[in-house]
This record gives sequence, structure tokens and C-alpha cells, in this order.
Amino acid sequence: MEHVVGALRANLGRAIRGKPREIDLLIAAFLAGGNVLLNDVPGVGKTTLAKAFARSIGGVFARVQFTPDLLPADILGGSLYNPQKGSFEVRQGPIFANVLLADEINRASPRTQSALLEAMAEGQVSLEGRSLPLPQPFWVIATQNPIEHHGTYPLPEAQLDRFAIELSLGYPAPDEETAILVALVAPVPSAGLDAVVGLADVVRAREQVARLHVDRDLCAYAVALCEHTRADSRLRLGASPRGSIALVRLAQGHAAVAGRTHATPDDVKAVAVYALAHRVALDTKARYAGVRAREVIEDALARVRVPA
Repeated sequence: MEHVVGALRANLGRAIRGKPREIDLLIAAFLAGGNVLLNDVPGVGKTTLAKAFARSIGGVFARVQFTPDLLPADILGGSLYNPQKGSFEVRQGPIFANVLLADEINRASPRTQSALLEAMAEGQVSLEGRSLPLPQPFWVIATQNPIEHHGTYPLPEAQLDRFAIELSLGYPAPDEETAILVALVAPVPSAGLDAVVGLADVVRAREQVARLHVDRDLCAYAVALCEHTRADSRLRLGASPRGSIALVRLAQGHAAVAGRTHATPDDVKAVAVYALAHRVALDTKARYAGVRAREVIEDALARVRVPA
């Protein structure tokens, strides 16, 4: 486990500079089996990050640019007629990858967005009347641009709830951005990233994280945080039971990244904002008053009693 975490952390740090906290959260989400939503402006390295992750684990990378005319078959695949055999054959779409980048997912129609739901939830897709398993590990990194709203379809709450974590990379610090430019114009280009762990290693690491010890009191703490959001008058929709499940799973992943064999309340608190803020919906009054969803989660962390 330590080898997997250390190797991924070092390799991803070469691709995305100055974001150690965000890289640790991504590794935690990956090990916990949770899909990621990157809510960021263009040009901060979302695609680079997804490619770097796929290369680091020696996996297959696929990128789908979501557009209003994209169809579910463009993601899942479909049947093609083979004139030599005189029969139809199933053509697998780009979703049959280890790391799938769903770029600008909010530009596709709701019908196409929903094509990812079964894959994200079940690790399989229904194609031509058959259920086909996806490669393991399977991980979705979806991106959306929070600035542009023209020609976009906001993700419904049911789909937002499928993402274990929402994250923003943000702009790099000036010195890190300078280092990026220096590396770009260097006379000798830097070598590309190599695989530092194997697919079997990360599958085994995911299994270990799923078995990492979580005390009953810690589970009750995660439920109490979600219940607090359900009773908050500023919200019209609180965190669902899927939110409490994701919170505990991400706490396991966070503990594994920190090198611990059990999850603690600090792990829950470290991931709570990223795991829950996108799952709640502000009511109209709170939204126009400038309240942010993360503030509601931070308030819950401050008010709910932490188990000893």
C-alpha cells in the first residue's frame, strides 16, 4: 500500500506542480473506488492530470469531449455490421478504459449524461441487451467549467450524487507556473511519465482500503454530519445515504494515503467538504444571500460532536 501511494504521489507531482493536497485527495478517491468531478476553469491541467494518472498505473486512458450532439452510443459503443462474417459485432466505446476523462460533462444532454450512471455505479454497461463488465480498475474523472453557462446542461442532483468527490485544482502559484514555463521551453524536453505501479497493484490496494478498519462510532459520526445537512434550513436537499457511504469510503482512502491502518475522525473531517458539498442543494433564499454549500458543511463539522 505504501509503495502504491508513494509512487503515485511522486509521479503525479511531476505532472501537476504545487498541488500536493489535491493529489492526495485524488489518490484517496481512487483507492476508495470513488469517481471525481473536477469543477475548474480551462487550462489548469485537468486533462494532463487524468492522462498522468492512467500512465502511472499502466492503464488505458480514454477521453470523451462532451458536446450537445453527443449520443450515448458514442460513449458506450454499439453494433457494427461485418460484411465478411455476415453478422453484427459489438464495438466497444471509449468507456471501456481504466481511466475515463469525461470532459465538460455539463455540455451534453441529460440523456447522454445518464449513460454514465450505470457504469459509475455498477462497473458495467448494458450494450445490445447484454451486461458487459468494465476493465478493473475503472475510474471516471469528469470536468465542468463553472464560468460558462451558455449551451450547458447543469448536472442533476441524482448524477452529482454519483461522484464521490468534487475538487478544484485552481491556478498554480506564480513560482510553480514559472517552473512549468521553464520546463516547456527547455532545450531538452522532459521525459514523459512512466508506469510506476501495475493494474494488479492498484486493484489489490483498493481491496485493502475497502477492508481498512472503521469504528462504529466513526460511522455514526458520518451519519450525524449528513443528518445535520438534512435538517439545515438553508438547504432544500441534504446529503443522501450515498453521501454517508462516500464519506466513510473516502475516510478509508484518506487514512491509507496517510499510512494508517484505521480511519479516524480527522480523516472524515479532511474529506467532508469535498465529499458532501456537491451533494446538497441550497434553497433560493440562501443562494441569493450568497451562502455557499461548503459553508454549510463546515458549519456541520463545527457543530456535530466528534467521537472520542
